[in-house]
Amino acid sequence: MAILSPSRAVNPRLGSYFGIFLSGFAAIALTSLILQGLGVDLSILSLAMLLGPIALYAGIGIATHASDPLDFFAAGRRVPAFFNGLLLAMSAFGATGLVALTGLFFLIGYDALFVGIGALGGFVVMAVLLAPFLRKFGAFTIPSYLGRRFDSRPLRLATALVAAIPIVMVLSAELRFAAEAAIVLTGWSHGQAFLVLYLVLLVTLVPGGMRSMTWTGVAQSLAAFFAVMVPVIIVAAIVTTMPVPQLTHGPVLRAVGRNEAIQGLPIILPPGMAFDLPGPELQPIMKRFADPFGALGPAAFVLGTLSMIAGVASAPWLLPRLAAAPGVYEARKTLGWATFIFGVAMLTAASIAVFMRDFLMDLIVTPGPAVVPPWLAELAKRGFASITETGTQFTASSISFARDSVLLSLPVAAQLPPMLLDLSLAAVIAGALVAAGAASTALGHILSEDILFGGTWETPHGPVRIHAGRGGIAVAAAAGVLAAAFVMTDPLRVVLCALSICGSALFPVLVLSIWWKRMNAFGAMAGLLTGFLVALLTIAGGQGESAAIPSALAAIIGIPSAVAAIFAVSLATPPPSRHVLQIVRDIRVPGGEILYDREMRTQRLKKLRQLS
Repeated sequence: MAILSPSRAVNPRLGSYFGIFLSGFAAIALTSLILQGLGVDLSILSLAMLLGPIALYAGIGIATHASDPLDFFAAGRRVPAFFNGLLLAMSAFGATGLVALTGLFFLIGYDALFVGIGALGGFVVMAVLLAPFLRKFGAFTIPSYLGRRFDSRPLRLATALVAAIPIVMVLSAELRFAAEAAIVLTGWSHGQAFLVLYLVLLVTLVPGGMRSMTWTGVAQSLAAFFAVMVPVIIVAAIVTTMPVPQLTHGPVLRAVGRNEAIQGLPIILPPGMAFDLPGPELQPIMKRFADPFGALGPAAFVLGTLSMIAGVASAPWLLPRLAAAPGVYEARKTLGWATFIFGVAMLTAASIAVFMRDFLMDLIVTPGPAVVPPWLAELAKRGFASITETGTQFTASSISFARDSVLLSLPVAAQLPPMLLDLSLAAVIAGALVAAGAASTALGHILSEDILFGGTWETPHGPVRIHAGRGGIAVAAAAGVLAAAFVMTDPLRVVLCALSICGSALFPVLVLSIWWKRMNAFGAMAGLLTGFLVALLTIAGGQGESAAIPSALAAIIGIPSAVAAIFAVSLATPPPSRHVLQIVRDIRVPGGEILYDREMRTQRLKKLRQLS
């Protein structure tokens, strides 16, 4: 079978198309700014800032309708590395990174780095241990890969059920952030916000599956970056005279550190396994920004980083992006771009937190009676902050901030036009839709490919398969909306627990499926179920304050347990067949035909012979 070169497979006008989209998004923002200056009602402009971008996303989703299974499930395997990496990075960052990680940096400073370092390390591990080989196999879902790799339909079904749980958890967390942002923008009820988000997911995902998700996700990623960058670049230009916040917030951080020392903020020395992440409620800053190990102990920081690495590297809503790359080389480049873009996003979140600390410290060190400035009064009115005056001057403990409001507080604290707050809210919604779209598509494909048709290797072709995929995406999005609406839990902790489940149940099985040929289907099943159950038990036991292992670190126990189960059961049962060993040898060769496509072609030829 001839392999098309990337230059023939990739549309050379993609950059122009997305340039047009970004121009349209910027035009909506600039028009809102102009109309605001002309006195138009702010509620109307806020609604336009929500519905305008949604209309652009919907147009892209409808325009990318797919009628071919390869287009629907793998975007035709022709997504360029840069766009694939951008989408992979934003699917991992999402609204959780934009909102919660920024708040973590603001409240606990250095200790929040375990999230960013862990995610970056996860991309590196994915690129080295998994990406080239999963791309060579070419399956549309992780359960399909494991089921066919071990020639086991029960393993395929079990993996689908296990993978569905963390995907729903991430989907619900992202939709929670998106709904809260939509409510701030419009004043809608939670029910109205969730209904609109569900309809947006349907319009942007169902027509083309992975193809629609890819191109609407790229547009949403660009919109999120643009909308986040504009306010922080303006603030950086005001504070440092240099519009590069990722590189210029260092001197501001030094000034913040001096003011923190003047205020006498404590240097905390916690126990090694301390894991005191701030929740979404109002609270004062917990420690000095640049001092390590105040909220997290040294051991917990390292273990949290390792848990993040394993979870991100094996996330079943991220790995399917590899199937959309034109080849193994492009899959590696995809991970390179994802690492770079995620790093830029993490530095942006840190710079926002530093600038917010700078505004707060300037207020606290100002001598004289505590006079509430207009920006702080506005934040308190919106519920983003609270003020408890003590004595004649503000202190670090007299002003509290909600963790998830720090990103939105920066435009208000810098006294920028209200439209820039709306722009930040639009960024949260766009980031949430990227991650929610990736999760919905992955879960929808699992529901149709591995649960509905998982009992047989004879996957139907043509319209039946595509319609089942569309139905699966609609069901997956509905499950995410219902979970977000009725499970009222801290979204950040939900995402961390979901990554722990992935690391415990999937990471050992995926890595050893490539690097240990003696592993068989019995060992893979034992490792999958052992890691999953240990993770669940650890998460349940970690809910108490006195728990030895926090819930977010469940993978630290789950991974060794799964590895031990894999080795013990694989060595105690018969070795894999010659056919399975041949699959492993083919996976390890980076060139040649995609194994999954070869199998699908063989199935079609077999059916044609039977019909003739």
